[in-house]
Amino acid sequence: MSLEAKTVTVRLSGRVILDAASCRADRGRITAIIGPNGAGKSTLLRAMAGLLPLEGGSVEIEGRSLGVFDRRELALRIAYLPQDRTVHWPLAARAIVALGRLPHRTGAGTAHIAIESAMQAMDVSAFADRPISQLSGGERSRVLVARALAQESSILIADEPTAGLDPAHCLELFAIFQRLAAQGRAVVIALHDLTLAARFCHHVVLLVAGRVAAAGPAAEVLTPEPLSAAFGVSIARGTVDGVPVVLPAAPRR
Repeated sequence: MSLEAKTVTVRLSGRVILDAASCRADRGRITAIIGPNGAGKSTLLRAMAGLLPLEGGSVEIEGRSLGVFDRRELALRIAYLPQDRTVHWPLAARAIVALGRLPHRTGAGTAHIAIESAMQAMDVSAFADRPISQLSGGERSRVLVARALAQESSILIADEPTAGLDPAHCLELFAIFQRLAAQGRAVVIALHDLTLAARFCHHVVLLVAGRVAAAGPAAEVLTPEPLSAAFGVSIARGTVDGVPVVLPAAPRR
């Protein structure tokens, strides 16, 4: 299932945040949205999740506008993980993950399997009964990712999903993203880590000041010239044991 933002313009508090930005997330691949702070990455993801009004353009699933779906139908198709990891109620971790099953009308057995599978995938089963308010920031992030996984939607939108995660859990999370893509799902994420984008993502969209500065296969977008212009740093690119590495080397004077 594909999700596409077509020349989307979003204005918030009188200011244009996205200016005719386009992004397509196709089934079977991981799409990364990168760019400097304030570029509009989170706004683009929220627009693609149907959470923001559009001043112009459209967002479509398989060619159908998001507006034709009711909220439950949309939740069955799109799981959204926001950048803000705040949880206002001290629910147990398992209860938080179980919220991902709300759009579904399946039996308790099916829900239990999905919840337990998501918790095991994110390594949170050990503290399933602890209130989320008692967890560390990284543990809380993993619980919220598990909630999105338990939703079992065809499209996963995740805003900075690696925030607060240690290296091992970052790699495990991207292994999950790879499995989801291999199953035919579409995964679209906002990232600051250029090496993770180079290593795991099939398609990259580079946003600068609300506009798409570059888009295409990761190997084509994650090159020194566009990245240097976007981030204001020189870029070092190479490989370590066959793994692509893209690093900011020095500020441009």
